[in-house]
Amino acid sequence: MKDVRRQGTSSRINSPLLLVLLTVMFSVRVVAAVPDPVLQWIDIMNTTVLAGGTNPLATTRVVALVSGSMFDAVNGIDPRFAPLHVTTEAPASASQRAAAVQAAFVMLVKLYPAQSGALKAQRDASIAAIAAQESAASVTAGVQWGQRVASAFWGWRLSDGLSPEPPPFRGVESLAGTPAAVGAWRPTPPFNASGAAPQFASMTPWVIIRPSQFRLPPPLALSSAEYLADYNEVRTMGVFDGSGRSSDQSELALFWAGNTPLYWNRIALQIAAARSLTLSQNAHLFALMNVAIADAGIACWDSKYRYVFWRPITAIRDPGSVNSDAAWIPWLPGTPAHPEYPSGHSTVSGAAAFILSQKFGDSTAFTVTSDVRPGTRSFPSFSAAVAEIADARVFGGIHYRTSCVRGNLLGQSVGHYVLVHAMR
Repeated sequence: MKDVRRQGTSSRINSPLLLVLLTVMFSVRVVAAVPDPVLQWIDIMNTTVLAGGTNPLATTRVVALVSGSMFDAVNGIDPRFAPLHVTTEAPASASQRAAAVQAAFVMLVKLYPAQSGALKAQRDASIAAIAAQESAASVTAGVQWGQRVASAFWGWRLSDGLSPEPPPFRGVESLAGTPAAVGAWRPTPPFNASGAAPQFASMTPWVIIRPSQFRLPPPLALSSAEYLADYNEVRTMGVFDGSGRSSDQSELALFWAGNTPLYWNRIALQIAAARSLTLSQNAHLFALMNVAIADAGIACWDSKYRYVFWRPITAIRDPGSVNSDAAWIPWLPGTPAHPEYPSGHSTVSGAAAFILSQKFGDSTAFTVTSDVRPGTRSFPSFSAAVAEIADARVFGGIHYRTSCVRGNLLGQSVGHYVLVHAMR
């Protein structure tokens, strides 16, 4: 070793052992330079979802399809966990990285055929980078296996109840102005759209036994002191003009008014990269989180369409409500078109935060970006982010506080069940 150092890097290396060690070290550096395909394609998934204009509820299904198929593709080659769906044995020589890329690519093309050209270009670039480091036979076997897994996943979820779409849901619209309509949901201004995707309330879950497994108790009674406190809070803090909000409270309501599952995928991407997780660990993390997100969405919709509770804009404008205001407008532009209880954002976020806190500890600091507002927001923990999300929905004028608190608990219950029963 002394002679080698004195001669410099251009000198001939005579030690066979040193040559082997340097070769191994160089190979490790080259492989590490190739992006982790799970992280790479989760990021591509996020971009594809946004380009496709997918709503947050539909996105819960998309993220589970993509990350679930990537997990079974990676795990099937070198099993470290129980599979999510595909139990067929994979070729042992297949490339895990190529399998992950192909599984994600196939699923995204099925979901977003209009973006197939851009997706194929990204797929080809990913495979080319892997082919520069792995044998052609291994890459080919990995691509074929990823294709099989994604096709199996797609076939599995085709019968999950997403289609056919049910008739438009209008709630108690026909009973508006009568005692029977008090407390019940109907389309809200300014768009007066039908209730979104009522079929999600009875969709086949991914892991939980049935949509109603963790069904929440009924919303607060309209005569209760707790409801009156919730009502007064959103009436004063969620109004468009003349609220008690600070400028930051107004901003955070806007910041979080984007595609909920994508916020959490961006958060998980940041943390996974910082922790330098392995390919297998990343595949497991994102599948676990996104399947929990998908089942949380189904469980949330079960409670929404079971109780069909009215939105703040309907309650506050109702002549029979305390301090009613027929001209009241929420801070967020347009109340989401589905029943109020519980909060979908809080439910999905509760599930995602639960999985991440179990993996990394609740006191994990991170920043997050929004797909609808500039800048970032920073948090010392996952629970702090979930608490701010509850504020965002109340200050936005679209949810009552209790709906957010209970939604978070519902998401945690779903997340815990998925963690205990899936991909062990």
